[in-house]
Amino acid sequence: MSSPAFVENADAWPPLPLDQWCDTYATLHMWTQIVGKVRLALCPYQNHCWQVPLYVSARGLTTSPIPYGAGVFEIEFDFLEHLLRIQTSSGSGKVIPLIPRSVADFYHLFRGELAALGIAAKIWPMPVEIPNPVRFDQDFQHKSYDPLFAQRFWRVLLAVDTVFKEFRGRFLGKNSPVHFFWGSFDLAVTRFSGRRAPPRPEADRVTRDAYSHEVISSGFWPGGGEIKDAAFYTYAAPETEGFGQSQVRPAKAFYDSQLREFFLMYEDVRTSHSPRETLLDFMQTTYEAAAKLGKWDRQELEEPSAK
Repeated sequence: MSSPAFVENADAWPPLPLDQWCDTYATLHMWTQIVGKVRLALCPYQNHCWQVPLYVSARGLTTSPIPYGAGVFEIEFDFLEHLLRIQTSSGSGKVIPLIPRSVADFYHLFRGELAALGIAAKIWPMPVEIPNPVRFDQDFQHKSYDPLFAQRFWRVLLAVDTVFKEFRGRFLGKNSPVHFFWGSFDLAVTRFSGRRAPPRPEADRVTRDAYSHEVISSGFWPGGGEIKDAAFYTYAAPETEGFGQSQVRPAKAFYDSQLREFFLMYEDVRTSHSPRETLLDFMQTTYEAAAKLGKWDRQELEEPSAK
């Protein structure tokens, strides 16, 4: 395959130790949920809730255009100038500085600026996918913003997004966009076998929709809980017996039996001889292990040059 135009260098893969930016991470997680919920409220439904995520942009993270009235608007976290930009197709807009401020203050200011632009969106003010959630309008605990690490996180996303898109291009079957899920705060890309998955009657609607078909998904996550630092992951749903015992590369990749996912720590990728090649190797070998065990029709689903 041809080499990507993106040139690897050390600055593209900066260190991202969780303990040095965990407070900023927690605050930014809530801010992205607030913005993401506006997209969820106003965008037309797409399969597997693909109307929900954010996308990596040249300056940060963006909603992409959101339809409203006779036009559209877009919300972008700008991690170069540290601003939240709200732009409308009519030419009007608002800017909110990204500075240390509580989630509650950010929530009220953001909703006020939307209202000033004539944009109304009914959202549920409770965070999702985190332990012990606190309503946005009552969260005065999370109030950190370190511009250095906010920008560093975005630069990592830029490098990862480029590699994920290269990996995505190797697959001919149904493929998700490379997108940033504000609920779990991870960047992910998902491949589909084309077959229905066993139903999950006890799951919530979002989970049933997300896993209605067989998938193999890879992603990048800043870390937390059992995974103490930033990491890449791959999982299969449903998971076929033996997946966790598969031989994958590189050697530092490991399987977590509790989370039922393969992981490769970001630090091991960024300090490798070629982060791009190391990451592609991890994604390819974990995908191949799951696809082989799951009896996917790889001849029909994969780009021949990628094999």
